[in-house]
Amino acid sequence: MSLVTAPSVVTAVAALPSVPGPSAVPAPSVAAGRRGLAAPAHRVLKRTVDLLGAAAALLVLGPVLLVVALAVKLGDPAGPVLYRQARVGRGGRAVGVWKFRSMTWAYSTGPDRPHQTAAAAFTAMGRADLVEEFEREQKVADDPRISRLGRALRASSLDELPQLVNVLVGQLSLVGPRPVVPAELERYGDAARHYLAVKPGITGLWQVSGRSNTGYEERVQLDVRYVTQWNPLLDLVIALRTVRTVLAREGAV
Repeated sequence: MSLVTAPSVVTAVAALPSVPGPSAVPAPSVAAGRRGLAAPAHRVLKRTVDLLGAAAALLVLGPVLLVVALAVKLGDPAGPVLYRQARVGRGGRAVGVWKFRSMTWAYSTGPDRPHQTAAAAFTAMGRADLVEEFEREQKVADDPRISRLGRALRASSLDELPQLVNVLVGQLSLVGPRPVVPAELERYGDAARHYLAVKPGITGLWQVSGRSNTGYEERVQLDVRYVTQWNPLLDLVIALRTVRTVLAREGAV
């Protein structure tokens, strides 16, 4: 995530080496697992970077957080500024992931919200045709529940800034597998053990590999490869390429 819009930044980041995609990286091996995030020393290093990075980002981006919070409240006063969604964390623990609310409150879904499920919200707004797509992909290409401000927040990834607090308290990592809801984890099959071995991340291989242009099975493969083949340089490249993805709005949801 970045608020810098200078063309020179996009050019510089575009020159970075590419991150491994599912078809470009060989299948994980036992040796790869030992080199990846299974190694205790690697976990300590990653946590240290998370703490320093999240603290620095919150200090620098504090004014931005306040402006976005005000815009969300003024744009749709009926609902809260933030919402917290249950995701699966390391070891299967439930993690409440914070985001700025991007959906119109009248069609928001989840506990203590106008609609319990996405299917109910789509039906209520006369878009039952989107239920099948959502159940298949856990998203829709043009979600009518999202407000105009929400689309801008999602395209710029500003809606995810509150997750820096999740990183600071040790629930998420700056870079890691895409956080999933409990129902999604069933679709991981045997790959779930890799997901559960680490903390989910604010950004990751999925976010720099097309985001909404990436199929679900490919997302799972990307998570597995990240966990088994992790190294500090990979995190750095993903973080910097996230800047390019956000600025170029590649595959924005």
